[in-house]
Amino acid sequence: MDSVTQAALGAAIGGVVLGRRLGRKAVLIGAVLGTLPDLDVVLDYGDAVANYTEHRGFSHSLFVLAGLATALAILTALFAPTRDIRFRHWWAFFGLCLLTHPLLDALTTYGTQLWWPLVVRPSARPLIFIIDPLYSLPLLVGIIIALVTGNGRKGPAWGVTLSSAYLVFALGAKVLVEHRLEPVLAERGLVDAPRLVQPTPFNTLLWRITVVDGADHYEGIAGILDGQAPIELERFRRGTQWEAAALASHNGQRLDWFAGPFLRYDVSLIDDTPTLTATDLRLGLPGFHPFTFTLLAGDLEASLWQPLSSEELDPPEGDNGQALVQLARRAIDPGESLCLGDYVQQVWHAEVSC
Repeated sequence: MDSVTQAALGAAIGGVVLGRRLGRKAVLIGAVLGTLPDLDVVLDYGDAVANYTEHRGFSHSLFVLAGLATALAILTALFAPTRDIRFRHWWAFFGLCLLTHPLLDALTTYGTQLWWPLVVRPSARPLIFIIDPLYSLPLLVGIIIALVTGNGRKGPAWGVTLSSAYLVFALGAKVLVEHRLEPVLAERGLVDAPRLVQPTPFNTLLWRITVVDGADHYEGIAGILDGQAPIELERFRRGTQWEAAALASHNGQRLDWFAGPFLRYDVSLIDDTPTLTATDLRLGLPGFHPFTFTLLAGDLEASLWQPLSSEELDPPEGDNGQALVQLARRAIDPGESLCLGDYVQQVWHAEVSC
C-alpha cells in the first residue's frame, strides 16, 4: 500500500492499543512505526531488477519485525517514564503497528516477502489496489479526530473497524467474481491455468482477471454489478519465444521468481541494439503496464545474447486518464463498452476485436 495509508494504519493501531494511556503520542508513534518497513526503498541493490524484487524483502519479514517489536518492547518497558504499562502491552503496541504493515501489503497484487529469509515467492492475496481511498479515509478521519480531541483511542478504533469491514466487503466481491469466472475457464479448458483476480485502480467494484496459458495470456474485466452477464476474455501473446533466453540470465530468473508466469517478453531496438525486455503483467492493463526491464542485448540473426545491467524502461505513453474514466464508468454501468485490446500500445495480437 501507499505510504500515507501505511502511516494511517500504524497510527490507528497505535491509538487502539495504547491511546487511552498515551493519548496523541500513541497515534504519532504508531504512524512512524507504520512507515518504518518501507525505508528499504532507500537501499540500492545494484540494478533495476534487484531493486524491484528486493523491495518488501527483509524489512517486511514477520520474523524480523517480530524480533524488532520484542527489542523495542523490552527497551521501552525498562526505560520509559510511563511505568504502569506492562511489557505485554508494549509488545502488542510495537508488534501490531509493525506487523500490520506487511500483512496489508500481502493483500495487494505484488504481495510481500513475509517469510524472509526463507526462499519463497512473495505472499500475495490481492483484495485491494495499492491506493484505495475507501480503505484509507476511515483511518485518516479516525486519527485526525484523535489528534484534535486528544482521545487517542475512540476515533482510531472506529477507523480500524470501518477499514476492516471494507476488506471483508472486498473479499466477498472477489469470491463473487471468482465464482462467475469458473464456468468460463471450464469452457476454455483453463481450470488449472495460473490466474490472478485483482481489483482495478481505486475501487473494489470492478475486477481485472489475468489467466496464463503457455504462450498466451487472457485478460478480462468483471464487476460485482454485472449480474450473470458472461465474462469476456481477450487473448494476448506473451512472447514466449524469448523466454528461454530470458530465463538463462540471472535477472530473468529473478523476475520469474518474483512474478511467476505473469511476464511478457519482447525484443525491440534500444540505441540501435536488439534488446530483450520483460514486462510484469500484474500491474496496469494491456498497453499500460508500468514495469518493463531490459535483460539482454544481442544479435538476432546469430541468436547471441549478452546480459545487461538491467534498467527500468519508461511506461508506454497513452491517455491513462481516459482509461481510468472508462474503468470508472464500467464499474457502475455493466453496459459500458470496454475492450482491453483497444489500449494496447505495442505490437500485441488480440483474439477478440471490440
